[in-house]
Amino acid sequence: MHCNACTPRRPWALPFLAVPEGVAALRATLRLHLRLWGLPELTDAAQLCASELVSNVITHVGPGTPAILAVSMSGTHLRIEVHDPDPRALPTLIVSADDAETGRGMALVTGSSDRWGVQLLPDRKITWVEFATSLTTPNGHSQNVHVWRAGSVLGLYGAGQPVCPTGSARLTATVAETVAVDAIADLLHWLRVHGHDAEDMLDRAQMQFEADLE
Repeated sequence: MHCNACTPRRPWALPFLAVPEGVAALRATLRLHLRLWGLPELTDAAQLCASELVSNVITHVGPGTPAILAVSMSGTHLRIEVHDPDPRALPTLIVSADDAETGRGMALVTGSSDRWGVQLLPDRKITWVEFATSLTTPNGHSQNVHVWRAGSVLGLYGAGQPVCPTGSARLTATVAETVAVDAIADLLHWLRVHGHDAEDMLDRAQMQFEADLE
């Protein structure tokens, strides 16, 4: 494996009680992790689908049901699961009228994701949903011009050595961070000796970075 920037995406799971007032916290947690994983473009769809799956548990299994939100990569697809202890109450796709106030949850999930399904186990069920990404590998990076240009620079700083060595996600992160810090520091030195305000340039870069995420 050879890449200029890798993003280890380890599966994680969060136990919670399925109550309406807890949905906002789950959405915020999901948004944070997707940003850390370099997949902010999936935030809206992932939050909507997670909300609908949790709402299904609240409505059809019962408020206060102990459940689990799990997030992982399924190949290059983002996978979100909601586990609950009732294998009998199955989510169903219902074709409802456009002005119906209920029964549209799984229709929204269908329209916002690439695929979804239910896995039945003796003691629980797992309702899952998956989203396509622009990744070429599960731990790769998003294919956009900003990441591509940065990857090219990091490759030069690595003097031809892969910044992402095979078989060591921890080393990958350490090497990539060190090289990135060196590149940023050198750019600030270049700006300073050419008469620019390095701190002002850093502030402007931060503003542009945050604007690109929106």
